[in-house]
Amino acid sequence: MAGSPAVAFSTREKLERARAAAAVLAQLSTEQKNDLLLKIADAIETHAGRVIRANEEDIQHSNLAGAMHDRLLLTPERVSQMANAVREVAALSDPVNEVLEEWTRPNRLLIRKIRVPLGVVGIVYESRPNVTVDAATLCLKTGNAVVLRGGKEATASNQALSEIMREVDGVPAGAIELLDSTSRDTVQELIRARGLVDVVIPRGGPGLIAHVMENALVPVIETGAGNCHIFIDESADFEMANRIILNAKTQRPSVCNAAEKLLVHSRIASAFIPQIVRQLIDAGVEVRGDQETCGLAPGVVPAKEHDWGEEYLRLCIAIRVVAGLDEAIERINRYSTNHSEAIITKDEANANKFLNLVDSAAVYWNASTRFTDGGEFGFGAEMGVSTQKLHCRGPFALKELTSTKYQVIGTGQTRE
Repeated sequence: MAGSPAVAFSTREKLERARAAAAVLAQLSTEQKNDLLLKIADAIETHAGRVIRANEEDIQHSNLAGAMHDRLLLTPERVSQMANAVREVAALSDPVNEVLEEWTRPNRLLIRKIRVPLGVVGIVYESRPNVTVDAATLCLKTGNAVVLRGGKEATASNQALSEIMREVDGVPAGAIELLDSTSRDTVQELIRARGLVDVVIPRGGPGLIAHVMENALVPVIETGAGNCHIFIDESADFEMANRIILNAKTQRPSVCNAAEKLLVHSRIASAFIPQIVRQLIDAGVEVRGDQETCGLAPGVVPAKEHDWGEEYLRLCIAIRVVAGLDEAIERINRYSTNHSEAIITKDEANANKFLNLVDSAAVYWNASTRFTDGGEFGFGAEMGVSTQKLHCRGPFALKELTSTKYQVIGTGQTRE
């Protein structure tokens, strides 16, 4: 096994190389895969300067601002975090060949259900170079080949990172393929490559995800936008609620698990809204609100209908007063993207009703929505946050990058 040669391959050839590599990767032992991951982590740190220079080139040529600029930007700290995330993946249990069930039939057939790699995983993503490393290492750990198609704004960063990983001694040729990001044709070729690609995962804005979902012939795991809600119930502790809201909105507003909407119980609205609006505005947040919210606090911009379904990805939040828990649940299920929602309350019955009836991938009681993340859930790096119900939901990583197989062991049995 050796790294990829410095040869230009067509998209079709790269997909065929990935298909061949998947068969090789599936045979690697856990020890072999972990050794490659640790070498990759070391290589990323060793070549951090090369990565930063490539990223500076992307930044100079991009016209991105706000959330998209933040997603593209790499700093020495973020590169170090990438390397550490790879080491965390190496330290995790290998799900491949895990026995999920095993039983013996009356005819003495032993039936065993085990986890196996998916095969070739395609990733279509936008301006987040860290996805290049996260996707490649999660796939390597699970014995999958990966085909990456990043955004053109991160061309140099993705090229540098993929080359560094491919150059590691022992990485099979074709295991990590990067497609041309300057042509839209490569997206179409990837998402329609039935027989070569087993699954495609889009990571990006609504337009990208919709395009992949509507045009793919390959099965898709949808990672959705995050129009995340926090509901402040009438028994909520104000100090706790304030901390959670400010964390969920301001810690990193450009990510999909940041809070975008705040619902407040009408019985506490007059006391709660003025003070949280002051704190949000002091933190640089643009606050929009319904008519009642505007009447309770100065500086609130009247919200329009589109605000309730919009994912801002910036320092902006919309507040609405609701009659109670039932209306909060109804509005969340109508306007949310089924990503992450939270209730702040002392009432256990209300909390359980919220947790059971809100139809989102992650629901919280007295905690920030910012925890919807593979690392925070203990998965190491994540492949994304799925908002669909098949084949996985919520933050997904190693186990969700596997399928299952039945092994049936007999002693000469035939069916009557």
